[in-house]
Amino acid sequence: MTAVRQDAWSTEDDLILAEVTLRHIREGSTQLAAFEEVGEKIGRTSAACGFRWNSCVRKKYEEAISLAKTQRQKRSYYKKQPANPLQVAALGGLSEVEAGYFKIEGASEESLSIDAVIRFLRQWKGNLQENGRQLKMLEKELREKEEELANLRRVNEQLNKEVSEVQTDYRVVNDDYKALIQIMDRARRLAFLTEEEEELKTRFKMDANGNLERIE
Repeated sequence: MTAVRQDAWSTEDDLILAEVTLRHIREGSTQLAAFEEVGEKIGRTSAACGFRWNSCVRKKYEEAISLAKTQRQKRSYYKKQPANPLQVAALGGLSEVEAGYFKIEGASEESLSIDAVIRFLRQWKGNLQENGRQLKMLEKELREKEEELANLRRVNEQLNKEVSEVQTDYRVVNDDYKALIQIMDRARRLAFLTEEEEELKTRFKMDANGNLERIE
């Protein structure tokens, strides 16, 4: 009896790895992202999934990989095209046509049916109407924001004006205060000198020879 390793890859694991990796290739994603998704699903590391894909599984799906790359190129091409109904109606041979972000459901592999084109045109018209409503709402919101901004600018100008006036008043008051301090300082010095002169007059007198004589 042959022993089976607990970490051996099962057929189901290989199928999950192939399906997810092909989907990522088809959608224009990276294989690393595919390996990470597979690892989360089956409980393995992305490195282990990448090694398994390159060493074993990839060889079994060469044709599928080539087809996935072709589908990726078509998807990329159609997404770059404008969503014009006439261009979309002319793109036969696909079960789901992508023109920009619009899609036509139910088209046959041979060609698009009239019903599918009509459904697409109705969907396209509905999308245009919805976009028009959203555009009007955005324009209204933009006008409201512009009015709010204009009001804020007026308030800011008024506040700047008031601040300028307050600063001017402060400078005037400050200058007056400094002038008052200087006047008071000069007054104190004059008062001190006057007191000294009075004190000298009361404590000294002039004798007959013109000399000052101190009075005890």
